[in-house]
Amino acid sequence: MKTMNRISRSLFFGFILILSSNLYAQDVVKVAPKEYKKVILDNENVRVIEVEFTPGQVATWHSHPAHAVYVIAGGKLELTVKGKKAQVSVLKTGNASYNPAITHMVKNVGTTTVKLILTEIKPVTHK
Repeated sequence: MKTMNRISRSLFFGFILILSSNLYAQDVVKVAPKEYKKVILDNENVRVIEVEFTPGQVATWHSHPAHAVYVIAGGKLELTVKGKKAQVSVLKTGNASYNPAITHMVKNVGTTTVKLILTEIKPVTHK
């Protein structure tokens, strides 16, 4: 009986962990369609997304695989990475960056609308 209780508890906690990771790791296009406005390209290699944050706008917890960002119109975004303190990033128009996979939330804490092109890099699959 004790063994069954332990197994049941282990399965229950495993289920809770899976649910909580899904809570924080949502597809950005589904979670924040107001910010992640338009998928420009989606194929087996990349997903390119048009992004726009008006002042005060927030994208709740979501995830990206490794990705590149090109800044069309700069501004200030507050990024909160899961398990870390929020940090403000000043994005300058015309800059580009590469970023590893991340789970985070984003808020425009500036006075300008930030516009980006985000290119998510999909894992290579060998055929």
